[in-house]
Amino acid sequence: MLSLESDRRLERRGPGGGDRGVIAAAVWTRAARQGSRSERARGSAVSSAAKRVLAALFLSGAVLCPAAASAETIFGALVKAYQLNSTLNSERAGVRVTDEGVAIAKSGYRPTIEGVGSVDYVSNNSTRIATGSFGVEIRQMLFDGFQTRNDVAAAEARVRAAQESLRNAEQNTLFNAASSYMDVIRDRQIAVLTERNLEFLTEQVRAARSRFEVGEGTRTDVAQAEASRAQSVALLSQARAQAEASAAIYRETVGDDPGSLQGASPLTKLLPGSLAAAIAQADAGHPAIDATQHLVDAADFTVKSVEGALLPQVSASAGVARSFRESSPDSFSDGTSTSATIGATLSIPIYQGGRVSAQVRQSKESLGQARIEVDVSRDRVRAAVTSAWTQYQAALEGVAANREVVAAAQLALNGVIEERNVGQRTTLDVLNAQADVITAQINLVSSERDAVVASYAIVSAIGRLSAERLRLRVAIHEPKEHYEAVKDKWIGLRTPDGR
Repeated sequence: MLSLESDRRLERRGPGGGDRGVIAAAVWTRAARQGSRSERARGSAVSSAAKRVLAALFLSGAVLCPAAASAETIFGALVKAYQLNSTLNSERAGVRVTDEGVAIAKSGYRPTIEGVGSVDYVSNNSTRIATGSFGVEIRQMLFDGFQTRNDVAAAEARVRAAQESLRNAEQNTLFNAASSYMDVIRDRQIAVLTERNLEFLTEQVRAARSRFEVGEGTRTDVAQAEASRAQSVALLSQARAQAEASAAIYRETVGDDPGSLQGASPLTKLLPGSLAAAIAQADAGHPAIDATQHLVDAADFTVKSVEGALLPQVSASAGVARSFRESSPDSFSDGTSTSATIGATLSIPIYQGGRVSAQVRQSKESLGQARIEVDVSRDRVRAAVTSAWTQYQAALEGVAANREVVAAAQLALNGVIEERNVGQRTTLDVLNAQADVITAQINLVSSERDAVVASYAIVSAIGRLSAERLRLRVAIHEPKEHYEAVKDKWIGLRTPDGR
């Protein structure tokens, strides 16, 4: 019952992830290797273009939006997902369906009342006779081999399992919302970085053409710059498409379009102190484990209920009826009469063709399977905790390392540009240095996203990613309220909400 989507979302890479940056660098390098010559340039314009690329560094804050003060926060997105997510609302409806199982099981304790009536008309030669009766019958089961008692207990256990499953579904929804939120931020940032890179390469093409026109460069220099720019145009198109795809997933998960989004930080306050502590907390209270344990209880009571079919059953009945008889020609027995009956019935099963025995064996096998499912859920939870924890640690190290890489790559780019201006470097060297810068920037953005998402994955994996613990400003859904409203209802067609 534990969703493994957190692991898949942690591993998901957008078009601007680290791999894409490496590929872009390789493409630019191959385009530039076609030829190079030393050159001098009017470096002031090129340097200013390079500085504009630096504006996209360290984009862990707001997503380059002037209206950052009114931007959506990650907790605001989680509130919307908690209220509007269609999958989560469907899960809540499913719990209400399960709640009615208790009232259905308790009906075995209660009497059944029926109104009965019949009319017969017989015509034989010259004689016509009309008879009929109507009345009320009441039946009450006195002893059914403890089947009703065990059915009620099984239904209550299934309700508890459904409530824990709902808690797990709420966790998965909140995690998916946080992940999609960070995906939108990351992909928008990558699109901005790619656009800034295109501006830089466009300036490189212009400068290369200017140098060629005055005899300070070659056609090879122009071709190198144009190839890099064309590749950047394609990458920008991909980055914008990925940003739109992430926005669509956000809309599906959160239930609203992503507007301006603020940056987010890892959930450090809710993280355990160590991996061992995280696993212990998950074992002690993860809803996926608790749900399977309640299903074991339900399966155990089901075994007892099926075995009850082998025991004697006692029922009582009572009724009152009004009968009439009319005949033609008239008969002395015509008229009406009233009768009342009361009695008890004892039923002792002897042999049912092997059906009940097979059902008992089947229910015992289901009980064994339910017990195994507890171990399966526990193993999945532990694996999810370990995976999220290790990815979180790796993401933190990646953020620190990529920040150093960005600083070093930018310093190298500035140096290469200055050296190219005095004839010690070529256009190829500048393009390669720029490719290193954009790759490092994209990797940094991806690492920052991974760190935040992995922290949410850890909290979800230990079973504590809830609206209460996150202190979301939202009315907490209480499934027990509907259960208390319907569990003892004797009659009524309307649901508690008036439908």
